[in-house]
Amino acid sequence: MIRPGQSVGIVGGGWLGVTLALRLAEAGVVVTMFEAATELGGLAAAWSIPTPTGDVTWDRYYHVTLASDSALRRLLADIGLDDTIAWTSTKTGYFSDGRLSPVSTPREFLALPGLSPLAKTRLAATILRGRTVRDWRTLEAVRVERWLTRWSGAETFRRFWVPLLEAKLGDAWPDANAAFIWATIQRLTAARRSGIRDERFGAVPGGYARVLATLAAHLAGLGATVRLGTQVAQVRQRADAGVTVTTDATSEDFDHVIITTTPRVAAALCPQLDDATRARMVAVRYRGVVCASVVLRRPLSPFYLTYLMDDLPFTAIVEMTTMIPPASVGGYTLVYLPRYCAPDDPMFDAPDAEIEAAFLAGLRQVHVVAPDDVVAVRIARAREVFPVPVLEYSELVPPVATGLTGVHLVSSAQIVNATLNVNETVGWAELALTELVVRPVPSTHQ
Repeated sequence: MIRPGQSVGIVGGGWLGVTLALRLAEAGVVVTMFEAATELGGLAAAWSIPTPTGDVTWDRYYHVTLASDSALRRLLADIGLDDTIAWTSTKTGYFSDGRLSPVSTPREFLALPGLSPLAKTRLAATILRGRTVRDWRTLEAVRVERWLTRWSGAETFRRFWVPLLEAKLGDAWPDANAAFIWATIQRLTAARRSGIRDERFGAVPGGYARVLATLAAHLAGLGATVRLGTQVAQVRQRADAGVTVTTDATSEDFDHVIITTTPRVAAALCPQLDDATRARMVAVRYRGVVCASVVLRRPLSPFYLTYLMDDLPFTAIVEMTTMIPPASVGGYTLVYLPRYCAPDDPMFDAPDAEIEAAFLAGLRQVHVVAPDDVVAVRIARAREVFPVPVLEYSELVPPVATGLTGVHLVSSAQIVNATLNVNETVGWAELALTELVVRPVPSTHQ
């Protein structure tokens, strides 16, 4: 167990690592964090896109905050940013059979093309059922196809749910459990359950670039050390029960080390793992993402998110500037075009120009986009973003304990009953700390 005054090395400077570092430093632990990239944030880091009028800086991948994101909002409040969140009511689109339709209200839902009245009724019943189920573990033992077909029927499953499952999981969707779609429904309806009639998403002005800069300042103020651009090569348990972290430049000793990478990477870092633990780590299957950030001269639609039922090179259209002011990105329109795929998908190795051409051609199947409308495009890639939620996934996921004294795993793979997002990541980091940190015993003296 980690105690105040001990030294802790944290491998990985994404949101898991940053949250762990902040809370441990607040508890009086001496923290050193190692991040291979030159900036904090991992999948939630910001980047810049060059344009003729200057760089556009925003998040590398699309992120939003919901009013119900309690873990993230507590952290933002602690660093003085929760009150700055700008909230916006958003709209949703639906593209099917070459037709773009709104689907933000019950009336629009009833007019949804491509589904019969009975199919729409059963779809609504499925979403209602997903909202009311509380025991996600029972759903984890059921294949998503079986559960959705039971509630939505074969037609709705084929025409509505399969394209959405393929968009997120590709050809791995038949292996998914029903808790995956339950978690998706829970998050997407969270605002309405909180008494908000429409979809309200929020963002801190300046995006995660500002949030992470503020967090870095807080960590420095608490005495934490952040080593950016530092690749960890190995983590070893020492004979005296301490832990040594070897980087590309040096070695450092700690009382404890927390690894926040994917299990596969963690297994590669720890040569002393026993065979069973290593096998459990490397068995976790991940999905990756290739995502184009497209800067345009004009808006495309009123929709923040457009679901795509037709076959296109990407799996959704996210028009970020329906939620944030265009002035935040130089007065332009910022659109994300993500494609979720297996880590070995050839697209990860394709040239940027090839992906750009394919994605813009696909975008023109949905919207009128003239060549002069496109200001800039930048392609982001991440081979491991979220695990495939197979049957009984919570029983298969590697635990926090690695079997090595002082070496702990706190990974996105351990988020088992929710969709992967920053709020769930922060919440999991804080929950994991309750298992790792010895809390001071309250004094009996007044």
